[in-house]
Amino acid sequence: MTAYIGVDLAWGLGSDRKPANETGLVAMDDDGTITDAGWARGVDAVTDWITAHLGPRTLIAVDASLVVTNPTGIREAERQVGQRYGRWKVAANPTNLASAASAGARLLDQLTELGVGYVSSTAAMRERSGPAAFECYPYTTLVGVEELGYDEERPRYKRLDLKLPAVVARQRRAEAFDDLVHRLRTTPLDPPLPLDSHPLTAGLADPSVLHGPTHKHREDLLDGALCAWTAAFWERHGDGRVQVLGGDPGLPSDPPDEAGRRPAVVAPARGSQRRPRG
Repeated sequence: MTAYIGVDLAWGLGSDRKPANETGLVAMDDDGTITDAGWARGVDAVTDWITAHLGPRTLIAVDASLVVTNPTGIREAERQVGQRYGRWKVAANPTNLASAASAGARLLDQLTELGVGYVSSTAAMRERSGPAAFECYPYTTLVGVEELGYDEERPRYKRLDLKLPAVVARQRRAEAFDDLVHRLRTTPLDPPLPLDSHPLTAGLADPSVLHGPTHKHREDLLDGALCAWTAAFWERHGDGRVQVLGGDPGLPSDPPDEAGRRPAVVAPARGSQRRPRG
């Protein structure tokens, strides 16, 4: 039975102007075993993949903006990502109703039609009576889980460092990716993340190449695995090691949408990344 699904939703799906962009998808069992993994192109195909793996209480973690109610500017949850994780050089792309990046909202609409709920608190996650989805970012997971050792800044396994010559930047990015995969495979994690349990995710341990599209393909799959593991981590540890950004009492928040869903980002957190008490 699929307990967790990770979705690294491609930005280009917002307007379908970049149909080559693919979404990384990973399904995971209760014990962390990866039961399926792959890629899909387009929101409909992503929905079909999720549908084929839904269980009675599957928790779906999506790296994309799911609930957006602010007309302009940045969502409060995104602002809080920068405020609490900025020291680790982690920030969120701003999303609003004028943004072209609407793939997450479209995916959530389709999942809602399938009976998938939306959760934006640990209590709602625990009390769900059916499958549910939430929003997360792999970067906050990587710097928020102390065991992985990113104590100074996020790993640069995604975008190129524009301060470096292109050839050097590609090499550094490949090295960061390989180091991240090594940490995920060798660090004792609770819950575990056995990447070697599926042939596609096991292949992430192969040495990286410098070819940009190939790197992006592998990165999308790795982020899908990180999202699925974030769902498992949230269910295992709850508020003890995870914070929900965008809904703190006493802090600004965006209004809920017509269905009563509030924009929020679920993020593993060290003590120093949480809101100071008082």
